[in-house]
Amino acid sequence: MESKNKILDIDIKGITPFINSRELELSLSKALEAFDTLTTRKGRGNDYLGWLDLPTDNNRPEQDAMKKIAAEWKLKAQVVVVIGIGGSYLGSKAALEALLHPFANELALNQGPKILFAGQNLSQDYMAELMDLLEEKEYAAIVISKSGTTTEPAIAFRIIKNHLETKYGKEEAATRIIAVTDKSRGALKEVASKEGYRTFVIPDDVGGRYSVLTPVGLLPMAVAGVNIDSMIQGAAKMREICMERSGNNIAIQYAALRNLLYGKGKTIEILVNFNPKLQYFAEWWKQLFGESEGKEGKGIFPASVNFTSDLHSMGQYIQEGERIMFETVLDMKHPAREYSVGNDPADVDGLNFLAGMEVEQVNKKARAGTKLAHIDGGVPNILLEAERLDAFSLGALFYFFEFACGVSAYMLGINPFDQPGVEDYKQNMFALLGKPGYEELAEKLKERL
Repeated sequence: MESKNKILDIDIKGITPFINSRELELSLSKALEAFDTLTTRKGRGNDYLGWLDLPTDNNRPEQDAMKKIAAEWKLKAQVVVVIGIGGSYLGSKAALEALLHPFANELALNQGPKILFAGQNLSQDYMAELMDLLEEKEYAAIVISKSGTTTEPAIAFRIIKNHLETKYGKEEAATRIIAVTDKSRGALKEVASKEGYRTFVIPDDVGGRYSVLTPVGLLPMAVAGVNIDSMIQGAAKMREICMERSGNNIAIQYAALRNLLYGKGKTIEILVNFNPKLQYFAEWWKQLFGESEGKEGKGIFPASVNFTSDLHSMGQYIQEGERIMFETVLDMKHPAREYSVGNDPADVDGLNFLAGMEVEQVNKKARAGTKLAHIDGGVPNILLEAERLDAFSLGALFYFFEFACGVSAYMLGINPFDQPGVEDYKQNMFALLGKPGYEELAEKLKERL
């Protein structure tokens, strides 16, 4: 089984010792049935399938509006704070970490305003330290929330809104706040209309963890200087590939493989990268699969590691711990930069045999050696390999994993697009905070603490 589509390749040699051809054939058949459920839009949660067509929708005016704001804020803001949590921040965070120079500020590279995040936690120290910075910088804010009442971003927005109005006055502050929210209802939409904020719409039929190719993800990327046109083009090309009803469809293959391994007791999937720029892409991926599949007592647990760093920490467990995991390695064929190992006449470290070799060549051999060691240790290994880490490839990867996740979840017989369990902690938190209407629950919870 092989897929080569010039965007993303899959290599399954690392799982062939653990499966047989008949098992794979049956799993591919089930994946094709799940593909039909997804693409005919007849499955559970089918009112949240707007993401399927996002790369093909003609949103040129919206993209142009984002780029216009990016040009405006590049001149007036040193920092832009993106306020959101979960799917409202992880996609843009993943893209910025992957595509921007990590030392842009130190090198004074003029990519765009520095993007910082708020509302993704409830840390008082983090918020206070962020406000220390904003007191000293020219800044603006993008607040992202469908409802405007999710606790973490709502608290952060209240603090930042008040600070902006104090620092710049209400009229100027309104030009420095953009709301990405519901088109017609919700607390944030109400505030935006009242205060005159510019707004972008979160489509009704797109859930948070599938929203990276909407203004939720694209607006922060555009402001930071990412080529959002190229990202959408990559996603559109991947959509063409994913929509093919075939056993050669890489998304169908990936869904079939992970479910086949799950049926063999491999209940943990580790997304592995050999490039630290992909660390937050893995965080986005964990939310996507964790919230989509982890319900009704089912689902593969999504974890991630950054190699080779984590080979010196988690590597021991992966090699010899419980045999309940498999690895999906996400890698790039071509690095963006070239850098070689130098020669040392003394050769004290014994590394002159590497002299003249590119660092990425060493990295690839580390990947190959790790793969073989882990397979020998009983860990199946799937390799997904994109061409290079750029906006086009990243857009393709976002769409690929969204599509594969929908297929995979339908193979499990669950709704990929709800998250009922997420509400449980919120109800408890509201009760313990003393929110009106939660008094009875509060009393019950306090007895248990």
